[in-house]
Amino acid sequence: MEPSNSVLHWFDFICPFCYVGQQRNEILERRGLEVVHLPFQIHPEIPDGGVEAGPRTGPMYEALEREAAEAGLPLNWPRRLPNTRKALTAAEWIRRSRPDVSGDFNRALFAARFELGEDIGDRAVVERHAAEVGVDLDALRSALDDGSALAFLAESESLGARLGVRATPTWLIAGELVSGLLPRQEFERLAEKATPRG
Repeated sequence: MEPSNSVLHWFDFICPFCYVGQQRNEILERRGLEVVHLPFQIHPEIPDGGVEAGPRTGPMYEALEREAAEAGLPLNWPRRLPNTRKALTAAEWIRRSRPDVSGDFNRALFAARFELGEDIGDRAVVERHAAEVGVDLDALRSALDDGSALAFLAESESLGARLGVRATPTWLIAGELVSGLLPRQEFERLAEKATPRG
């Protein structure tokens, strides 16, 4: 059981709504809530090596660009969509094995994708960012190779599926499943509702 002041948050590094959603998590954390970040792959059909992304035009993309700018997050649309299985597997292993650097790793992977245009489907890229936040690469590689890290990811995704997660980002806040990038004011309201009373 998670503590009463915790929020479960399912995300995928491929998802621009999750990238901007980092700002929503800050709202929750400022209110004293612990956000538990759980990876959930939303496009498992993307092959290794990725696929071309296509144009990013229209109201939805314009809204995301405005949201990112307001949150102070650079947003450079990557040309390709990666398969994020390796990145998410590493993220969940790091969350369980090195919780002290988990947030730093997640922020680095989001920045790698949406700021720097790096291919986060490439295991070498994932490992480089893990090393930069202080993860023991030998231990990470062993967990990736023997399947134990992938089993952790499967548990995270299975929990999400049981609770009704169908897209990212999704949060479980005070028993309420919240899907999508709702306005900041709505997150302030949700945070207020979920904040434990003294």
